[in-house]
Amino acid sequence: MNDRTPGDSGGRQFQRVAGELRARMNDGGCPEGSFLPSQRELASEFMVSRDTVQRVLRELRSEGWIETRQGGGSRVVKSQRVHSPTSGRTVTLRPLIDHAFGQPEVALDVFTLTSESLDAHIRMQAERIRAREIAPQSITLRMVLPAESLELPYWRTGQPAEDMRLKARFLDITRRHTASLHATLHDLRATGLVPSVDLRIRPIPLVPQSKLYLLNGTEAVSGPYMVYRRSIEMEDGEVIEGVLDVEGLGAGLTHHTKDTELHSQGTMVVTNMQEWFDSVWEHLAD
Repeated sequence: MNDRTPGDSGGRQFQRVAGELRARMNDGGCPEGSFLPSQRELASEFMVSRDTVQRVLRELRSEGWIETRQGGGSRVVKSQRVHSPTSGRTVTLRPLIDHAFGQPEVALDVFTLTSESLDAHIRMQAERIRAREIAPQSITLRMVLPAESLELPYWRTGQPAEDMRLKARFLDITRRHTASLHATLHDLRATGLVPSVDLRIRPIPLVPQSKLYLLNGTEAVSGPYMVYRRSIEMEDGEVIEGVLDVEGLGAGLTHHTKDTELHSQGTMVVTNMQEWFDSVWEHLAD
């Protein structure tokens, strides 16, 4: 029997729940070594079917986030940490995004593969804004993504029919999350919570080797996409084995901060990355 919950629309809800759980594991809400809530609790919290929850857990297990044992729950075995050479500390990405959105004017420049993790972070910040925890007066987000026409080295098995389906899956994920970004930010402006919102997304003829976040022109967070093979369950339930995938959320990130020293490491890294992004935005983006 399929215990589908009203509002559970398959792929869209699957991506939403998976993205939220990844964000929690990254940001310390579900730290490494802890256990995720039970399937019943997750289904109730997210208002989705148990089938959707089970599919999400299989996906997270395939990605290496959790270990699941029969009757023993799902234990978190991986988390994301951001190394900050400036402070010598290791932190999570969430506090850095929180700090950026705590400013009156928020400016983000992002280069990424799908915008999946960015979408999760923006939705969390929108919740803070609606709760009146923060009150930015403007949000400007510029994002560049690989053009849909590019032949990607990822999401491949070497079998043309499978590769076509896997690329379609990648494009679907990207479109869903960019649509979610548009909806979230438009709602903040439409309700008057943020007076000025400017979201611009442009395709470029480059495949990112690293994820890059530039925060308010003063901070840079970056990290390489790590390539590995795993099984991917398609929306129709078919499992494709041996797929080349990339890991961005769980990969290690590095954080640099611009300071008053013109030639400090942090200042030079942030300045160079900002100049690179601006050049790509001006000359390569459509």
